[in-house]
Amino acid sequence: MKLVVVSAGLGVPSSTRLLADRLAAATAERTPAEVQVVEVRDLAVEIAHTFTNGFPGRNLSAAFESVAAADGLIVVTPVFSASYSGLFKSFFDALSVTDADALAGKPVLMGATGGTARHSLVLEHAMRPLFAYLKAVVVPTGVYAASEDWGAGGLDGRIERAAGELAALTARLSTAAEPGVERGGKPGVERGGRPGADADEIVPFEERLAALRPAG
Repeated sequence: MKLVVVSAGLGVPSSTRLLADRLAAATAERTPAEVQVVEVRDLAVEIAHTFTNGFPGRNLSAAFESVAAADGLIVVTPVFSASYSGLFKSFFDALSVTDADALAGKPVLMGATGGTARHSLVLEHAMRPLFAYLKAVVVPTGVYAASEDWGAGGLDGRIERAAGELAALTARLSTAAEPGVERGGKPGVERGGRPGADADEIVPFEERLAALRPAG
């Protein structure tokens, strides 16, 4: 499994990066994973140039290729003005300009950090709609860490639950995409997700989700 972490923290050290690392470590404990971290702050200039000249720079292009090739994503942003940071949003805006379907069907675990628990709903009112628009498959549990959460048991529990959901979803999507494997892991269905489907057939996103639902 290739797991890519997109961290939009601005400081060094960064609580955003700390949360991203803990989410990645918890996921890697559940499934073998090659973890790569993309620090968005290091790409800020190239992101700006992408919007002015239409072409991502070398480092940004490499980051986009890693995100597109990932089996699963962990995305973490600091909270600014009760929403994700502008740099975080700009990274995914630039990605969608370069490849509108880069996140289509891709499992995503969301995280955010802030100074107060009052901003915890940023996960639902800002981040989840963004990744739904980008056609990603977002795991149910998002993880928000306020200043007072560090060292608290509740944060550990949320990290463990979210990591388990990402590992399970990634495994199920990978199994569903294998040739000759039908829903539920039985042989007889080609890559298209339906009996007799052509291996190169493009299957609508809704049907891919349906393949993950338990029968009955």
